[in-house]
Amino acid sequence: MTSPLMSAPLFPLNALVCPGGRLPLRIFEQRYLDMVSECMRHDSGFVVLMLIPQTQRPEGGDQHPFYHTGTMVKVVDFGQGEHALKITVEGQERVRVVAAERQEDGLWIGQLEPADEEAYVAIPERYEDLANVLKALVQHPMVEALNLAIDFADCRQVGWRLTELLPLENSQKQHLLEMTDPVYRLQRISDQLLQMMQ
Repeated sequence: MTSPLMSAPLFPLNALVCPGGRLPLRIFEQRYLDMVSECMRHDSGFVVLMLIPQTQRPEGGDQHPFYHTGTMVKVVDFGQGEHALKITVEGQERVRVVAAERQEDGLWIGQLEPADEEAYVAIPERYEDLANVLKALVQHPMVEALNLAIDFADCRQVGWRLTELLPLENSQKQHLLEMTDPVYRLQRISDQLLQMMQ
């Protein structure tokens, strides 16, 4: 028996967050202020999805402007900024958008199914240098401020945090998010780091 689809608001961005990651956001559009207010009132989440670059969107048809795999997030911190609500969201689980509909106010609502779960895998010795790269990245004040709890021995967590923090192209980040093999994700990150250094 298949599980029923979940329904949740969608928040397309030029950024991505993976399970266990945190993302600071400035919310100023009314539809998203209403969405955040509703989510906080009901202790529910919304889905952060990466926008597809304009040049890569198929022509014609009523295409969604975002990739179909994203992360369900919950608000873990909020405050009032100048002209905007400042929130921090934390990734809960990866989800796939099976269908999406745009409301009159422009807010997308998606029908979702959970993406494949990844099992814990201890980081292989050959990728321990990636854990060290991550340890260096999290010392940056902006990353430090997110208060991330990271298990540096967990392939998934090291791969997800590097996916979020490394200066990769959006399509590369999306590809890494969609992978379901945490060791292969580290291999791809390792390859991309080598390319960046050459």
